[in-house]
Amino acid sequence: MAKVKVTQVRSTIKRPKNQKLTMQALGLTKIGKSVEVEANPAIEGMIRKVNHLITVENI
Repeated sequence: MAKVKVTQVRSTIKRPKNQKLTMQALGLTKIGKSVEVEANPAIEGMIRKVNHLITVENI
């Protein structure tokens, strides 16, 4: 599978609990933090759920 680099660009303050938990599951806790994850269907669903808070780059 391909890897993607996910970077948090917006805050999770005043966001629904499910979005906050999704960000934690992706490993994102602070603005500017980046993680590399495998692009499987579960991760792609998480990315779609919080796409307004993150940027995604293919590696």
